[in-house]
Amino acid sequence: MDAAEAAPPAPLGPAPEPFARVLAEGVLDASRAALVGLEPRQGTLGARLVVPLIREGAPPVLVDLGWVPQGARGPVPEGRVSILGFVHPGEARSWLAASDDTSARHFYTFDPPGIAAALGLPHAEAFALVRLGPPGLPDPARAIPRPPNNHLGYVITWWGLALSLIVVVGAFLFRRLRSPP
Repeated sequence: MDAAEAAPPAPLGPAPEPFARVLAEGVLDASRAALVGLEPRQGTLGARLVVPLIREGAPPVLVDLGWVPQGARGPVPEGRVSILGFVHPGEARSWLAASDDTSARHFYTFDPPGIAAALGLPHAEAFALVRLGPPGLPDPARAIPRPPNNHLGYVITWWGLALSLIVVVGAFLFRRLRSPP
């Protein structure tokens, strides 16, 4: 991910690597905008604005433009645009996820093929782009996401458990050796 972020963006091809930084050109179809997820920010509930990018000679691709407050769709750029972003392979639907509201175009799982089909784009790409950029409305991602690094927490947990076990065994042996047979 560090290499992808440091490298110049590549043109969007037919089978890009997940989380690769790419540049895509086309026209955003604001008439097929949708919302994905439900996320609070600074006390305001909102969702991510997803809009199809119609490309010449290539299948459409969904673009996550960024977070918008609930009830707002945010301004969608008109005309031919260049989108700098990273490739998002999508998410697997969980049985715990809320049901999508396809009539209101509000989806709770970021499933690009499912969303594209609901928006009337049956031949869209199986992945999506997440726009990178400065703060604004819609509020885009600022960097490629990193997986969590919980190693310090793991070390503290396991060494703490080992130390606790040593103390318990030591107390048991001390009582056992001290008491008369």
